[in-house]
Amino acid sequence: MIFSPALALDPISQFKVQKWIDLRLGGFDISFTNASGFMLLGVVLVIAFFGIAARRGELVPSRLQSAAEMGFGFIADMVRSSSGEEGLKFFPFVFTLFFFILFANLIGMVPYAFTTTSHIIVTGALAMSVIVTVVVVGLLKNGLGFFKLFAPSGAPWYIYIILTPIEIISFLARPLTLALRLFANMLAGHIMLKLFAGFAVALVGAGTIYLPVALLAFGMGVALNALEFLVAGLQAYVFAILTCVYLNDALHAGDH
Repeated sequence: MIFSPALALDPISQFKVQKWIDLRLGGFDISFTNASGFMLLGVVLVIAFFGIAARRGELVPSRLQSAAEMGFGFIADMVRSSSGEEGLKFFPFVFTLFFFILFANLIGMVPYAFTTTSHIIVTGALAMSVIVTVVVVGLLKNGLGFFKLFAPSGAPWYIYIILTPIEIISFLARPLTLALRLFANMLAGHIMLKLFAGFAVALVGAGTIYLPVALLAFGMGVALNALEFLVAGLQAYVFAILTCVYLNDALHAGDH
């Protein structure tokens, strides 16, 4: 990417999807884009990270092996505490979601990289995979008892007139909130970073009189950069923990 003042001040240019390889299948455009490339890079890095860590298998774990084991244990404990021992069968699913999102978020922090999780189509696809899994598991596990999720037992009959529609709307909103939470946080954070960075560059070019303000904008950018690293991990955690909570509802819907 060639630097220009216009791009420095444009916070939206970083989200533009660009074709790398133009591909067509019949009437469909299946081009390989920067979004596809960086998603593939995220998958490759996750596989490489855990593959290298598992291959060493040293008696005294290296830092890489320790980090991999901590990540494995962290997700296992999350699934066990949120969904019970029965939920551990979905450990690979939650593990994959967490580390794919985490690495995608961290890759987006590299200058000139593409943040795939800042696009609603990506986060929406991840959210739909969660909800479809929840519905399928709930129906297979509980049959029609899955629908008890929308009518918790113990309430007076007239309460269900209000409670059931609320529960249905709440359930249908789950994929929307999952997708929007991740998308909005990554989009807003990167826009703010680009604005402060571009503002600092523009002020430096405007003359030495604006240098103090430029330094302040640069300092804010550095602080926001640190915050974005925290948000990158936090959003992956929130997505994973909510997935565990929804799976717990599916596994124990008949208990409601």
